[in-house]
Amino acid sequence: MDPIEIIAWSVAFVLVTVIVTGLVGRIGFSAPVALVVVGGVASFIPGVPEVHVEPDVILYAILPPLLFATAIRTSLIDIRARRDSILLLSVGLVAFTVVAVGFTTWALVPSITLAAAFAFASVVAPTDAVAVTAITGKVGLPRRVVTILEGESLLNDATALVALNASIAAIVSVVDPITIPIDFAIAIIVGVGVGIGAGWLISLVRQHLRAPVLDTSLVLVVPWAVFLVAQTLHGSGVIAVVVVGIYMAYRSPTVASAESRVTVRLNWRTIQFLLENAVFLFIGLNLAGILNGAVDAGPGFWPSVLIVAGILAMLVASRFAWVMATTVIYRHGPQRMRERSWTYPNGVAVASAGVRGVVTLAAVFLLPESTPERSYLQLLAFIVVVASLLGGLALPAIIRALKLPPPNRQQERTELKMLMAEARRAGIERLDEVATPADETRVVELLRADAAFLGDTIDAYEPAAAWPQLESQMRLRKAMLAAQREAILRARREGRYQEPAIVSALKAIDAEETSLGAHEPEDG
Repeated sequence: MDPIEIIAWSVAFVLVTVIVTGLVGRIGFSAPVALVVVGGVASFIPGVPEVHVEPDVILYAILPPLLFATAIRTSLIDIRARRDSILLLSVGLVAFTVVAVGFTTWALVPSITLAAAFAFASVVAPTDAVAVTAITGKVGLPRRVVTILEGESLLNDATALVALNASIAAIVSVVDPITIPIDFAIAIIVGVGVGIGAGWLISLVRQHLRAPVLDTSLVLVVPWAVFLVAQTLHGSGVIAVVVVGIYMAYRSPTVASAESRVTVRLNWRTIQFLLENAVFLFIGLNLAGILNGAVDAGPGFWPSVLIVAGILAMLVASRFAWVMATTVIYRHGPQRMRERSWTYPNGVAVASAGVRGVVTLAAVFLLPESTPERSYLQLLAFIVVVASLLGGLALPAIIRALKLPPPNRQQERTELKMLMAEARRAGIERLDEVATPADETRVVELLRADAAFLGDTIDAYEPAAAWPQLESQMRLRKAMLAAQREAILRARREGRYQEPAIVSALKAIDAEETSLGAHEPEDG
């Protein structure tokens, strides 16, 4: 395929992704399912190329930005508050699922080795952050359940991929079982260390970058750079990317400009959208090739139906068994555990949200060519993802049947107003500190009376004399906004407001500060 054809197909790839996602969004259908279907149908059309991607491209090029895009939208405060529940699901449940599904797959598909079965189980073990977020956004789940599900679906990718690496090593060579937990511990320790170290260093550099384009460019390469460093040091690149993303999200309000934060958010939302949906379309385009390989090597139609049913049943059963057992232990354990327990309906909601997605579809292509029944295992993973996505469509009905209390939106709005009022008082106090006799009284009074719109100042002066007053207003207003941001971050550290109010208030201040910057002359 010549370069012009590659460019043409790439453009068509993006256009199909955007159009299909936009159309199905209007009717409320699942975009991932629609993209898989469209790609699958297209794979049987003559002339449509089958997309071949090397496993290392998946691992080093696609997974890091996907994980980072989710991590920078994850609250460190929420993760810390629910860390025990999240770790039980993202580490304990993944390990339990790998063992349960691994032995089940090994028993149902006798032509594969135990290492290959465990590799497949590692692929299908993690839930999908995107699918879970999409579902939780449509139904009124309690805030705590949402935090647990989103934290689990982010961090369990790291655990599953570490398990997958160990299984792949067992496929291609002889592995001493004693070394597996040691390698696992090293991968986690090094990954966390690289993530924290990189986050600290990058935050230090960002403090000295004044141009948003430079800051945005730096953040753009972070996931790949951190992933490569961690992998080179024999750590988990996945864990390193997740840690650095969460760390940077927490430090961003104090080290980057408002314009940089707004730009970074928009850029990574776009990157995440394109990569996530492109992976589903990509898998669909591989359906014809996967089916051909599976038909040649698979056990037949009806045996495959039984195998798929058995694997899906074990995936559901293992998740329900782990979550409900954890719920029982927390509700009837020591006092400290009972204080952090959740209700049985909440446990059922968490257990029901076992949707698989992008990471499973991407990770299945990491299986080496020497994996027994590789094409057949890829087909099984494909079916598991589609089945779980279809099953996820029933989650809103399950949530309604459980009659869980929805998030208290009124309380969140009240907290936001209280927090903004507190921040505004801090801004006014800063205004009194930085205002000088050279600043015209009208400018100061406009700011004090909520001069958020530059038009008030523009209308008050002749065009020739407007800029000095605008400059004065912007300088003073920026000082007030800085104090407001400090007040909000102080409230976050003191734990006096819920995280949704904190995030909304910070975004509001970023938006206003960015609009002020838009009125300044650009350099050059």
